[in-house]
Amino acid sequence: MSADRQQRAERGAVRLDPRLVIGIVLIAASTFGVWTLVSGLDDGVEVYVARETLTPGTHIRADDLATESVRLGTSTSRYLTEGDFPEGGLVVARTIDAGELVPDAAVDETDRTGLATVVVPSRGPLPADVAAGTRVDVWTAKEAERGYEPPTVLVSGAEIAGVIEAEGMVSTGGTSVELLVPREKVAALLGALASGDAIDLVPARSSGE
Repeated sequence: MSADRQQRAERGAVRLDPRLVIGIVLIAASTFGVWTLVSGLDDGVEVYVARETLTPGTHIRADDLATESVRLGTSTSRYLTEGDFPEGGLVVARTIDAGELVPDAAVDETDRTGLATVVVPSRGPLPADVAAGTRVDVWTAKEAERGYEPPTVLVSGAEIAGVIEAEGMVSTGGTSVELLVPREKVAALLGALASGDAIDLVPARSSGE
């Protein structure tokens, strides 16, 4: 190639200024950063908020509450979010102050304000389908000279709040059940436990059976 031709080729070639390239990269990075920040700020979840102070036993529906978009991250599951409200409404289990986000643990589908928890040991293995949420009838039989008197139902349809499995080398074995019992039945049940009456838990029949 002649020197004249080479000069013309060099004049026709496009040369990029390194400073221009660096500037373009910085602008692109800045734009991406702003977009990411704005997207993150908009990543809120609609959570229910108490319009007024709610006391235990109050029945509420979605219309009774306000909603607020908040960013809770991994704590989202701890609060009642929009769309999680059951059709039948909910019952307040503990006081929720006005303006407070509604904790999931502060509401329940069942009114438990008139219930108390009593731990009842099971005399034998529980049926496989008995778990938290199951309803059982509490049968008791007083001790007699020979065996026990005929059993009677002391509590009907008590809900199981939890099952406690015996653990450890010093355990006496067996399983205990946390029962949600009407407060007016607590004294009788505790009396039966203290007297050593035979107590059995029998799955309650549903209304359709």
